[in-house]
Amino acid sequence: MKTLLPFFTALLGAGLMTAVSASPAAAEKILLPGDGGWDYLSVDAQARRLYVTHGDRVNVVNLDTDTVAGEVAPLSGAHGVALAPELGRGFISNGKTGFITVFDLKTLAILALWQTGGNKPDAVLYDPATRQLFSFNGESENATVFDAVTGGLAGTVKLGGGPEFAATDAAGHVFVNIEDKDETLRLDARSLAVTARWPLAPAHAPSALAIDRAHHRLFVGCRSQTLVVLNSDTGAVVATLPIGKGVDAATYDPVRGLVRTSNGDGTLNVFHQADADRYTVVGTVATAPGARTHAVDPKTGRVFLASAQFEPAPPAAPGQPKMRPAIKPGTFGVLVVQP
Repeated sequence: MKTLLPFFTALLGAGLMTAVSASPAAAEKILLPGDGGWDYLSVDAQARRLYVTHGDRVNVVNLDTDTVAGEVAPLSGAHGVALAPELGRGFISNGKTGFITVFDLKTLAILALWQTGGNKPDAVLYDPATRQLFSFNGESENATVFDAVTGGLAGTVKLGGGPEFAATDAAGHVFVNIEDKDETLRLDARSLAVTARWPLAPAHAPSALAIDRAHHRLFVGCRSQTLVVLNSDTGAVVATLPIGKGVDAATYDPVRGLVRTSNGDGTLNVFHQADADRYTVVGTVATAPGARTHAVDPKTGRVFLASAQFEPAPPAAPGQPKMRPAIKPGTFGVLVVQP
């Protein structure tokens, strides 16, 4: 996933939050230790834990008390967290070192480091059908696949472009967005072969991805401000919906029939699924600039978005790119949107 900090700076300067202030807003924030950047969030609904990637650590939150339950550390550029409850372990991608950190779900202790052999592991996915761990390596344009039980290397899949987020149907298929090729790929999780490439044009730059396993639908959030709904069997486009700028995460809530996208412009788009092919706009929630990733607790329906406040960006030297704003110390945490 690409950094969007220059984009956030522009939004803050443009006063974007005023434009969405009429919408419902996130009313609570759980502050978390650490001042680094962030990426994906993951929910363990049974264990009642929220995992928040956060630079050199993963913060862990108790979903029933909204308190800090611990952390997994040290890490190096944490991007994604995949959970395998039946194995009692989780997996974290380290974008700066090319390793996967394996940790114990109960104690949060680090168990092992697996070398991907790829550059910038980003999204990481556990497939329960094959008990394999997929590391999608953004700069190597491939996926490294491990036996999640033994840590043995199962293979490497060439993807033909830079992968972003991924999903599994838990029935032998894995799906991944290829951001620079404007397509979504289907992989056979057992043979590790690419079995389909589905173009998304005129939408482009797919980043976010979620799946409705019961109805065989994929929800692809694209940076062209479009949510594309695909048939996960055929790749046919069944619906397109407008979303905010800078999308980086999408979720599907089967309990409530809701699809959401979180966007770097400080908005959370919410859609209702009438049936597999029909979707209506529920509304747009004002969050915060930079709150581009989120996760949903299926028990309560609450939405959690990683967020922080930023210092003003320092002026750039003549002819140089804009400087990134620094995070204000002590402001990182997760915004909470009630259902």
